[in-house]
Amino acid sequence: MGIFSILGLCLLTHFFLSLCFDFSILLFHGLLLQTKLPDYYEVWMDIACNLTHLIESRTLRDVVQKMPELSLHHLHSHRELRLARLALGIITMGYVWQEGQMAPVLPRNIAVPYCLLSQKLCLPPILVYADLVLANWKLKDPNGNIEVIFSLPGGETCSGFLIVSMLVEKAAGPGIMVCTSIVPIFHISTLYSSSVIGMNQWRNNPMLPNGLVYEDISDEPVLLSGGSAGQSSSIQCFDALLCVQHSDETAAFLAHIREYMPAPHQRLIHSLSGSLRDFIMSCSNPDLCRSYNSCITALLDLRNYHINTVAKYRLCTGGVGMALDSRGTGGSNIMGFLKTVRNNTQNALIAEPQEM
Repeated sequence: MGIFSILGLCLLTHFFLSLCFDFSILLFHGLLLQTKLPDYYEVWMDIACNLTHLIESRTLRDVVQKMPELSLHHLHSHRELRLARLALGIITMGYVWQEGQMAPVLPRNIAVPYCLLSQKLCLPPILVYADLVLANWKLKDPNGNIEVIFSLPGGETCSGFLIVSMLVEKAAGPGIMVCTSIVPIFHISTLYSSSVIGMNQWRNNPMLPNGLVYEDISDEPVLLSGGSAGQSSSIQCFDALLCVQHSDETAAFLAHIREYMPAPHQRLIHSLSGSLRDFIMSCSNPDLCRSYNSCITALLDLRNYHINTVAKYRLCTGGVGMALDSRGTGGSNIMGFLKTVRNNTQNALIAEPQEM
């Protein structure tokens, strides 16, 4: 039966039924156990750690404008690069959105190092899921409990939202490991250009319709999508392996947000895409079909749960939540998008052959 065994599919199903994980799985996701940078970057860390206070006191922009422009020469490891990008991303978002009054220009002293860091890491110069969730955690105690490194306005509610997202990523770890164990990686070339500034042409936020000018980096405003849980690599990995087909706007949006994932995650999703579903259908094996359908059903249940959670959030927040009907944080029509991917998942179910 080739590399796609019933055992492998059953293990994948087990992911959806179990929340077992360990921190070696987290490191596979590219997550960080790093909370400090060299002393040279103390000003970045101080501002990022005190972001909420600086925003609430309406002093963040003044502090950022007085910040020295630092070079990247003292950042040596991948983890240091990721933590530095996280700090600058947090500062950038606070600077642009402070008090709800948009700043259309990001000053050079932060724009230049932020864009250079982003280019090194093949990520766009905007705070993405890989920053705010995957890189923004640290151990709280020896028991494995975690907390965020940098907080945003919103207190424990905001931090709790980020930690819950992190827990979802932890739970995804065993399933991702199964994916990589049953499908060899054939595609190892870089899939996307390293030109970070020029690769996006989206207008996602009506409060900043013309994008953001990165001083001394871009003469014209840069248009980028906001951070979104849709930028998580995990579900797209399962869609790719299980051959869940999306079409038209949905497929275009999913392809677009992959540009906001770390390059290794993009390559993994690409390498998992194949013909598993066609292979299973050609085998006419009832056990294999049932194993595959159990995976699809588990993914379908997850998406139904997500839809119900968003709907409950809209009810709890009243008129504020109604804005989700038009745009999510990543730029999608959130409820329409979620229902479409749910329906596409259901369409992947295979009619089980009759046993002889």
